[in-house]
Amino acid sequence: MDKNASVPGSRQLNLKKSFKRALRSLLSSCSDEEFRKAFPKFTDSEKNRLRQLFIQIITSAHQGLEEEFESIMLQTQAGTALDAAEDLIEAYNLDPLFAEETTIGEVVDNLAEEKKNEVNRLRRRLEEAEEQNQKIKAELEALHKEKQDMAAAELLLQTLRTTNSCYSSQP
Repeated sequence: MDKNASVPGSRQLNLKKSFKRALRSLLSSCSDEEFRKAFPKFTDSEKNRLRQLFIQIITSAHQGLEEEFESIMLQTQAGTALDAAEDLIEAYNLDPLFAEETTIGEVVDNLAEEKKNEVNRLRRRLEEAEEQNQKIKAELEALHKEKQDMAAAELLLQTLRTTNSCYSSQP
């Protein structure tokens, strides 16, 4: 697919559209009613002036953020990279949803295979975690038994000391 460098590809356009939609929804999330409720002690004319100032600030911020986004896109050459990726995908038919030979059934089969592989991988991780859990339990049991043995040895030692002190104190 031969394109001019100035004509952005669909992936680049989609990225820009997504950014603008996200920005618009973030910057316009405060309704007039919500804004007025935020300033209950102000008069209506003051609220109107504040609202106009708020709109000017939001508009300016919106423009500034869009310009900054475009600047970053140019500096990082993200658009060029997206266009190159799009060209490679088209050239090698790497996108299974858009390849001419790919059917919905193949996409479903590929997705099902990926999910089976993921389930198997998760199952192996679960088994490893269970094995690790069993090892930890065995170590805890050994430590608990060792603690009991130490307590029994300490009791025996105390008994021996008591017995020994009784014999040594007798004339």
